[in-house]
Amino acid sequence: MQTHAPTTKSELRERRHARVRAIVKGTAERPRLAVYRSNRFVSAQLIDDTAGKTLAASHGREFKGAQSVQAKSVGTAMAEKAKKLGVTTIVFDRAGYRYGGQVQTLAEAAREGGLIF
Repeated sequence: MQTHAPTTKSELRERRHARVRAIVKGTAERPRLAVYRSNRFVSAQLIDDTAGKTLAASHGREFKGAQSVQAKSVGTAMAEKAKKLGVTTIVFDRAGYRYGGQVQTLAEAAREGGLIF
């Protein structure tokens, strides 16, 4: 039986994300920084996939401003929360989104905050 070809942007993004998630795994020593974008907000989570737990999270609702400002604030907040947990190295999961705009801004802010990936 043949499955239908993905036609929407969200279906294509889900397929890209599934391909990446088959490879990228987060551990307690090196958790996964997962990014999510909606039409209004950007959010991120530090995830330990081996234990199946979210270690820390940050959402754009917590910060005022445009999405690019939110992304920078979320990246900085995630770096601070990771440091409190004693985490310095992470695995970056862009969740099938292009590495540009909000995703890139969040990643650069996390790097400036001291995270290594």
